[in-house]
Amino acid sequence: MSVVVAEQLIKTYVAGDIKIEAIRKVNFSIEPASFVSFIGPSGSGKTTLLNMIGCLDPPTAGKLQVAGQDITSLNRQNAARFRGEHIGFVFQDFNLIPVLTVFENVEYPLQMVQSWPNEKRKKRVMEMLEAVGMADQARKYPSQISGGQKQRAAVARALVTNAKLVLADEPTANLDKETANMVINLMKQMRDEYKTTFVFSTHDPRIVDNVEITFVLDDGTLHKLEKSAGGDHA
Repeated sequence: MSVVVAEQLIKTYVAGDIKIEAIRKVNFSIEPASFVSFIGPSGSGKTTLLNMIGCLDPPTAGKLQVAGQDITSLNRQNAARFRGEHIGFVFQDFNLIPVLTVFENVEYPLQMVQSWPNEKRKKRVMEMLEAVGMADQARKYPSQISGGQKQRAAVARALVTNAKLVLADEPTANLDKETANMVINLMKQMRDEYKTTFVFSTHDPRIVDNVEITFVLDDGTLHKLEKSAGGDHA
């Protein structure tokens, strides 16, 4: 079963008498354990589409299923619950809470959404920190670690709830080349180990070169590029 299915998906914003069609009747599906990117110029609808998939912004019309759930029918409270249980997020500016330690940042989604016993929760957090190579940084604060380490912590936070879908909005934008490649390889490792689907909104060719499928957005419309066996886009 596909992790994400969109059918005739539309998103329209209204400002006074002006209607802006951000997403125009797009259709696509995303399979489990895949690496997928949405690319396109600024204003093409990439972030809008990611926000709809992530239950942050409801569609205007059409059908959108995530993890088997028709999310277009969810009210705000149920959308928030579904998002917390099924979807992880990684952002370009990391979005770590500065007053919390690395451990506490990764633990936060478990406290907010899932009623895990204390010992089970702490064990899960340490498992994820070890998986991303951050166990030795657990007691540090975000201001005390590098950008690459922050993004590693963000990946751990995204996966700590056993999310099968991670949405990553420009996750390498603030990282140098070496660090960006390290984070991309980490995400691929997490995908292979946990069978997590990663969906990127990006301008970064380093990410595009590593995904199986690229969806191109242009003025709210979408088409798909698939890689050939040689690694080039078809």
